[in-house]
Amino acid sequence: MSVLKEMLLQFILSLLPVFAFQIWYDKDQGRLRMSLFMCIFCSISMVLCMMTPSSIFGYDTDFRLIPYLLGALYGGAPALSVMTILYVAIRLPMLDGIWETISFALFLALSVPLIAMAIRPFQKARAVVKERYAMLIMAIMVLYFIISIVGYAAFQGATWTTLMATSLMLGASAVLSGTWLSVFMVESVKEKQQLHSEVLRVSADYRDEVTKLQQFIDETAFAVIVTNGEGTITHANEMVTKLLALRPEYADAGKLGGVPFLHAFQPEPGDVCVGMLSQALTGEKASMVPYESRERMLLLTAFTLRGEAHGQIAGAALIAHDVTELSQLRNEVGRMERLSLVGQMAASITHEIRNPMAVIRGFVQLIQERSAKSEKEYFRIIMDELDRANMIISDFLSLAQNRALTMQPSSLHDIINELIPLMSADANMRGQTIEVELCSDAPPLMLNDREIKQLLLNLVRNGMEAMGDSGVLRISTGLLDGAVELRIADEGAGIPAEQMKHLFEPFFTTKTRGTGLGLPLCLSIAERHNGRIDVESKEGEGTTFVVSFNLPEMAGGKPAESA
Repeated sequence: MSVLKEMLLQFILSLLPVFAFQIWYDKDQGRLRMSLFMCIFCSISMVLCMMTPSSIFGYDTDFRLIPYLLGALYGGAPALSVMTILYVAIRLPMLDGIWETISFALFLALSVPLIAMAIRPFQKARAVVKERYAMLIMAIMVLYFIISIVGYAAFQGATWTTLMATSLMLGASAVLSGTWLSVFMVESVKEKQQLHSEVLRVSADYRDEVTKLQQFIDETAFAVIVTNGEGTITHANEMVTKLLALRPEYADAGKLGGVPFLHAFQPEPGDVCVGMLSQALTGEKASMVPYESRERMLLLTAFTLRGEAHGQIAGAALIAHDVTELSQLRNEVGRMERLSLVGQMAASITHEIRNPMAVIRGFVQLIQERSAKSEKEYFRIIMDELDRANMIISDFLSLAQNRALTMQPSSLHDIINELIPLMSADANMRGQTIEVELCSDAPPLMLNDREIKQLLLNLVRNGMEAMGDSGVLRISTGLLDGAVELRIADEGAGIPAEQMKHLFEPFFTTKTRGTGLGLPLCLSIAERHNGRIDVESKEGEGTTFVVSFNLPEMAGGKPAESA
């Protein structure tokens, strides 16, 4: 009975490093390296086992080989060296007689090289292979000790009893079992910790992906609502409150979390969204529906969210895309295509109309010469109207045609100075005055003189007509932000805000006898000269047309062609 107690004590002492390793690896592995930890605790366990030995025929037997082998295999060559020196230092004083001395020397000569050669393959092997390595080495060492004890008994002429034989076999089995159990427990703890670290890493990666997805949803220009399988909203971005018809109490997207989507939308405007989410939660395929809400054209998409494991419905998502501008652009493109077609046809027709109009005017002049003086006023009115119609046709053709222009380096100031006498005469007839202020540093521009004259005269006469029978029309130039500016300012009644956006639309006019083609023609001329026209107006104060000609498009003084 005492033998079993001694074996049990030895077994517990031999497993002390394993229990300590489990606590250390779970809690405090950052302070010590594993090799150093195993060297320290296996050395302590080995010393304790050697201090409480049992004996067979006076031959000391204990479980010191378990911590010795465990510390060497996990601690590496440095641990093997330290533990071997410690083992020798404690064991030498305990040796009795020549037999134990020789046996101990042979054990060291056999086991130390064997363990040293096994360290590297052991540390690189998988857990199962490590158990086999340790069991094989321990089996060799146990077999050597059994042979040594049997030889020692024979040398002493001792008689074996059943208890001694049983104790020897139980001890050998316990050492082998303790070796396997030690390696198994160490590897289990390491595997558990690795799995725990992997779970933490995967969880961190998952949280990062979720965070990035949430940031994407929050920052996207789409309105996004995500629900779980029960229809409760789990995420909604700020665009939801801007595009969708939500109840007033959910004006803040942060309040939508945890709210059933059936309660989030207003009864009538939100019925489409509710219906689409309800369909998606039943597993219907994704749908895209155009929907008009709050004067916006939305494209709604709803689809089912399914779990990865079993493909079951895990929720639904609704995405709303504001396509108002896209729809307006599409309509505008369609309108422009129709206008272009009509314009091409009209340009062709009006070109043919001018020939019969010229014939009519010629015959009217002929009839006028042969008519009575009292009728001449009627013929004058007819010819004036024919001339007016011909002028309208000329303006329309200028606007509709996209002809090539011959450009050459010209001075905008020279063109203005050339037209000043004509404009001044026109202003005097109206009781108006013209003030001209030209800058001194305006560089030459690539211009078509005839078109710039037409643009200038149109804008000046518009300003004169806006002022009535008096007022000052100011013409000025300046160099600003890489462009030459031509400013024509009148002192008229100004332009109402609701009319400003229609100024350059063909056929839009506020004049009783206007054609609505003058300003569109001016804009077309400015754009063909790589420029633009801006309008500044205040009701009751007047209007300023600003024509800007960009400088970078100058071709270094060489003539340029512009379509």
